[in-house]
Amino acid sequence: MTGPRRAPARWDLAGARKVGFGNNWVIAAIVVTLPFLDRPLALPVGFALVHKGTGDSRLTLGRRLAEALATTLPGRAIQVVADSAYAGRTLRGLPDAISWTTRLRSNAALYELAPPRTGRRGRPRLKGDKLPRLADLATAAVFTATVVHRYGRTATVQTAVLDTLWYGVFGPQQVRVVLVRDKASAGYDIALVSTDLAATPARVIERYAARWSIEIAIEDAKQTTGVGQARNRLATAVERTVPFGLVISSLAICWYATTGYHPDDVTAARELAPWYRNKAQPSVADMLAKLRRVIIAAQFQHADPQPATPNEINILRMAWENAAA
Repeated sequence: MTGPRRAPARWDLAGARKVGFGNNWVIAAIVVTLPFLDRPLALPVGFALVHKGTGDSRLTLGRRLAEALATTLPGRAIQVVADSAYAGRTLRGLPDAISWTTRLRSNAALYELAPPRTGRRGRPRLKGDKLPRLADLATAAVFTATVVHRYGRTATVQTAVLDTLWYGVFGPQQVRVVLVRDKASAGYDIALVSTDLAATPARVIERYAARWSIEIAIEDAKQTTGVGQARNRLATAVERTVPFGLVISSLAICWYATTGYHPDDVTAARELAPWYRNKAQPSVADMLAKLRRVIIAAQFQHADPQPATPNEINILRMAWENAAA
């Protein structure tokens, strides 16, 4: 699972005073890997509309979506990945089935793990001493070479691991901080934090990199299925149009992965668009185009062996040409 992220839709009215209208969504998607793609795909499955003034922040809605997935999929580990906007006190006391991975803020206050109980009376300490700034921790940390596969490439980066407490966000729950040096020779380039203590540094990095697939999924949905183009006036229409369009995109990809894929699809796509000389994998637009062709063909298949009429053949030919365009 990746995200949650928002999918804003905004437009301005003409005139001297610009007025913006739109909606702000928290979207939870399941990240999948398909054998014919070298990049992960995000399938949006959960949606929550942000309403101002209700007290439900995006983080609160994101946690609810994650808990809903955990309830729907009992016995499955729900590994949430989100950007730094989805980190706050709301994440305290997460269910055991849910782990949370996000980007650590540079000004995050980290603490040592709680010391052992002294046996004296009174409440035991929930956190240890406060640690130095993240930049100082990176200077003193020991980095090791780590091979990671992200964004379709394999690379070697330098990583350092700290088991600590981000008390302001996760409370007394132990977290793992992964400092990553990609290009810098000192300090760190990015810091990640995860409640999944069993994940290796490489797995945490790859998991966070896969979060970007939800941004691509939203862009594909806007460009191919018209998500965000509807101009709704009723609140109920607003609340269902965007989720419906994204769910349709997810269902179409599932159909293609389980039924529609064929190795010759890329060859056919290159023949229709020869300027894509290096195209080696089907895009989401290719998946939707094939689904459209299959649906059209199925509508004109007779139950009896009678051949199609010239009019039916002409309609089908024109539909194929429109789909290819």
